[in-house]
Amino acid sequence: MPKLKSNRGAAKRFRTTGTGKIKRKKANLRHILTTKDRKTKRNSRQSGLIAPADVKRVKRLIPYS
Repeated sequence: MPKLKSNRGAAKRFRTTGTGKIKRKKANLRHILTTKDRKTKRNSRQSGLIAPADVKRVKRLIPYS
């Protein structure tokens, strides 16, 4: 059985934790930051976890991580 190729776009966006959960970066921190309040920007700095409904799909895109 040959090696599987991981989706390079997904590999750059997602990381697997030690327990097997998948981390992601939160959105809305790229531009137009003056109109967003401080709390929103602060909460966007922390990483989040992907939704349970998407776990199977994302794990298929990054098989070896």
